[in-house]
Amino acid sequence: MIKGIIRSKDDLMDVIHEIGILPFFANSVEGWSIEEHIDPTIWFTDQEGPWEWKGQLASARKCVYGKFIRNKAAFISPVWFADLANWRRNGYDWEGWVDDGKAYYKDALLMQYLDKHPGVLSKYAKQECGFTKGYDTVVTRLQMQTFVVLSNFRYNLTKEGVPYGWGNAVIDQADRWLGTDMLATASDRTPAESFEFMVRHLLRVMPEIDEDILRKELK
Repeated sequence: MIKGIIRSKDDLMDVIHEIGILPFFANSVEGWSIEEHIDPTIWFTDQEGPWEWKGQLASARKCVYGKFIRNKAAFISPVWFADLANWRRNGYDWEGWVDDGKAYYKDALLMQYLDKHPGVLSKYAKQECGFTKGYDTVVTRLQMQTFVVLSNFRYNLTKEGVPYGWGNAVIDQADRWLGTDMLATASDRTPAESFEFMVRHLLRVMPEIDEDILRKELK
């Protein structure tokens, strides 16, 4: 069970490392989200909170951030991302994924662009790849497949140099950003074993949650 209230960036980091996989928003698994455990004074307020922390933590590689759970945002400890990737990719790397015809044309187009432009603002990738529609679907799908991560957020600045707004997402290829050594930590497990490994861990740290619902959320 997630203990206590998240009041600081350090609190959030502690929970991410303890739970391993932590959705941002409330979902079908009751109690498994930042939203349900955050101090309300820093949730959608003028004070710095998880919206600002997501980029700070991700850019420092203290966690992996992106749309990983039911197309919604989640934080993942790097040590658990390897098993999620092993499960979602069914043991493939990107080259094998493409060779076996599993990649959509637009997905491959974006990945090729990221190969030459690591750590680029997502809005620039959209423009330079010539997307007129469907871009958000492509980026979300590649995150769900664990091939793309959101590695930072860059903010617009006022004339006084003060950041404002939601932040502009920076995207990158997961394998390059995390490193192949990190992703290889799950290589001795089959995809099915990685899935069970994640389920068993989450049930151990949150024994009160519904296992059937958890399994659906992770798929």
